[in-house]
Amino acid sequence: MTRSRSRLANDSWESLLTAHAALMKRFAAEPIWGEVSMREYDVLYTLAKHEGPIRLFELGRGVLLSQPALSRLVERLAERGLVERTPDPEDGRGLRLGLTAAGREAQRRVGGRHAVDVARAVADVLTDEEMRQLESIGRKLAGAQAPAQTRTTSKEAVL
Repeated sequence: MTRSRSRLANDSWESLLTAHAALMKRFAAEPIWGEVSMREYDVLYTLAKHEGPIRLFELGRGVLLSQPALSRLVERLAERGLVERTPDPEDGRGLRLGLTAAGREAQRRVGGRHAVDVARAVADVLTDEEMRQLESIGRKLAGAQAPAQTRTTSKEAVL
């Protein structure tokens, strides 16, 4: 019996969420999170991917946190000297967020160890071609989505 397109889409989504949950539990169990938590690392990593400071809403596109939770997390990271807030030259009321030297170093230290864990978890079970396909599918799905701040995704509802 063939699955309907809707059923196939939902089964695919469930598989993706199950894989994500299993991998996140595996990564959370690794002994690398003493310096920063996984959520803090996610913010540092997202900031590190940008050339310069970014607005909070831009940061919110790359992390799975509500705007209030993200604001509180950024506040804590700033208090610890890992993130700096600078005035936005395009909007006098706004701020831009960037990594401090200490934040960049913390991201690199934890990120190097995390990258090894990710590579091991993924490359141990997928072929090179499957990894390329997964990357392509992930980018395609991410590019098809409306901006995160304008809607709640099913993933956010599940988490």
